[in-house]
Amino acid sequence: MKIAVISDTHDNLATAKKALSWLNRKKIETLIHCGDVSSPAMLKEISKRFKGKIHLILGNVGPVGMAKDPFRIKELGIKNVKFYGQTGELKINDKKLAFAHEPAMAERLAQSKKYDLIFFGHTHQPWEKRMGKCRLVNPGTLAGMFSKATFAIYDAKTDKLELKLVERL
Repeated sequence: MKIAVISDTHDNLATAKKALSWLNRKKIETLIHCGDVSSPAMLKEISKRFKGKIHLILGNVGPVGMAKDPFRIKELGIKNVKFYGQTGELKINDKKLAFAHEPAMAERLAQSKKYDLIFFGHTHQPWEKRMGKCRLVNPGTLAGMFSKATFAIYDAKTDKLELKLVERL
């Protein structure tokens, strides 16, 4: 099973459309968003364009209260998004994954020694490091702010991680 990991979309619809279209063509069924969608309109577009299930951390920029407002979610037509607080977790095959927005939170999760892989955002820089058996991974910024627009693909079957540059899709 392949999982897409994005972060920091910041309302850049052009790069989001390109990346989501590629993900759909590749039949990726799960998307983790590590925060900073920025607006309800952007969240609606991501939800509408991605055909699979979306797991979302809101981050420090964006519609923080919306996750607790079922009327607003229904009004926007958002059906395929699972909202989390500051952190979320998934178990895929035999891998335990966590995700957060802030790097400090990701490091705290890694210190718990409960996870194989932790995704995070916020810095807009693609990055990876190990803390014991745990890999901490930042997919960069899908918005292309402060660095080129990137996202990650994680293959849970092979445990391989691939960074994708949106301009090369």
